[in-house]
Amino acid sequence: MSIANQAPGSEHTPASLPADDLEARIRRKLVRQNFMHLIGADLTVITPGRVEAELALADKHLQQRGFAHGGLIATLADLVAGFAAVTLVPDNFGVVTSDLKISYLHPGVGQRIKAIGWVLKAGRRLHFCEAEVWCDDLLIAKASATMAVIEPAT
Repeated sequence: MSIANQAPGSEHTPASLPADDLEARIRRKLVRQNFMHLIGADLTVITPGRVEAELALADKHLQQRGFAHGGLIATLADLVAGFAAVTLVPDNFGVVTSDLKISYLHPGVGQRIKAIGWVLKAGRRLHFCEAEVWCDDLLIAKASATMAVIEPAT
């Protein structure tokens, strides 16, 4: 069932759930997000259907020509699209990436990487998401992702 005509997240997240409860729930799930911690990323914005992450670009993030590594950029796009989807499912549900397509627009050269992910359409089984990755003030990548909703085992 689509939520196209409803407020983002209203199908899966009770309207009475305060924003700070949503953020606490997502931050609790981030504890197990080991790869995100390894690269040094942190979620800076968590709202229903939208998540932002940032990291300070360091030598460990660069490829041989000094640009942000494409794998890092794809990881950040996947991370924010996935957690945007997580904000719209019940706490005992999860999501996994079913499909990720990324277009690299510019080399990532600068001080800070920011990724923004949002849900275009949330469904019962699939969430269709988009993400942008910015380096300083330049859009360096655009991604689309399909996230599969994982229901708890019965």
